[in-house]
Amino acid sequence: MRDVLRLSSQAIGKTLAGRNLTQTLQTLGRQYPDLSPQQAAAIQDTCFGTLRHLGRLQFILDRLLEKPLRDESLRCLLLVALQLLRQGKTAHHAVVDEAVKTVHALKKTSAKGLVNAVLRNYLRQQPSLERAAEEASEEAFYSYPRWWIVKLREEHPEHWESILQAGNQHPPLSLRVNRRHVSPEAYQRELLAAGMENRLLANGAIQLERAVPVDGLPGFRDGRVSVQDAGAQIAAELLDVRDGQRVLDACAAPGGKTAHLLERADIRLIALDRDPRRLARVEENLTRLGLKAGVLVGDAAVTDTWWDGELFDRILADVPCSASGVVRRHPDIKWLRRPEDIAEFARQQAKILDALWHCLVAGGKLLYATCSIFAEENRLQINAFLDRHADASRLPVTGLDAEDGQLLPNEQHDGFYYALLQKN
Repeated sequence: MRDVLRLSSQAIGKTLAGRNLTQTLQTLGRQYPDLSPQQAAAIQDTCFGTLRHLGRLQFILDRLLEKPLRDESLRCLLLVALQLLRQGKTAHHAVVDEAVKTVHALKKTSAKGLVNAVLRNYLRQQPSLERAAEEASEEAFYSYPRWWIVKLREEHPEHWESILQAGNQHPPLSLRVNRRHVSPEAYQRELLAAGMENRLLANGAIQLERAVPVDGLPGFRDGRVSVQDAGAQIAAELLDVRDGQRVLDACAAPGGKTAHLLERADIRLIALDRDPRRLARVEENLTRLGLKAGVLVGDAAVTDTWWDGELFDRILADVPCSASGVVRRHPDIKWLRRPEDIAEFARQQAKILDALWHCLVAGGKLLYATCSIFAEENRLQINAFLDRHADASRLPVTGLDAEDGQLLPNEQHDGFYYALLQKN
């Protein structure tokens, strides 16, 4: 418990200082190789919970403090301890006791009384503090920055509240079956035989009732199945690849959509990404699945550094974005993003779109994809692109339960946006 408290609060402190949570947790794993898988999982779960409910936790902590706490390491420790008390998986007395011991380990002995008093006062006042948080402000109630809430209310007036609520839930675990080896229906029966309750979704994705380690999935090591959100699995179907076509997956890492395209047809595929470390993930996935593709390091917006001049029949432009549609998988995003970041992402996306359009054959199709729910990156981006390119037309995205290509997060999938463009 002490390591969980100490390392979780350390990770939260780095995240609130601007660091990516995933990278921070990976660094902690390298620094503390003796952590058990259970401890590592508990640290991740604690960090995710703290960031999902950070707005409420900050309000409650400020109510419990007589004056502002300027020591960030102590503040993060208290936030994490409050989350553990709210979560209720660990005995209350154990959380309080270990928090006090952690203060001693941090060589901040003078704060032991403060930490003890804050946590015990929370336990005494929990119902009233929780009610106060619900009534205080939208940031405390929904646990999102104020600007994010306002933006969603303006852009999604009918769904903004359900979007916020979905972002604070545990994400579903969905599987993509490699149809070169097995059908979704047959694999679903294998899961049931292994005691793994599941349901088959409309697009062939399989959603597990309870998460399991990937190595426990039948045939995972043999490449018969992969973990991929059901919404992300729509991309390969929309792009409609055919045998023999030359296909580009721009911004390909970590390779889920790359592999899915290769599972659907015998194509000549180039997987492009500017980050060589992330491209290594693509190659690992292809090796496990027994698939082959050309893998290139390059910037999709600067084609003269990697493109050989041969046109592509299909292009998947899964562009960098705010990731506002996947905050339940990456809860640090909502606290790290700033309003001005959205405009910067939109500028970068426009450059990539314009550059890749010149690489597409006449009659070819380009699928623009983001995991965002913000209009500047999605609907407005595509409208501006169509205004700039008279030789472009937008095709309908059939079979997609989404308005104007915008897939909102719900119990089955994360938030995505898709626009299918054809060169006239």
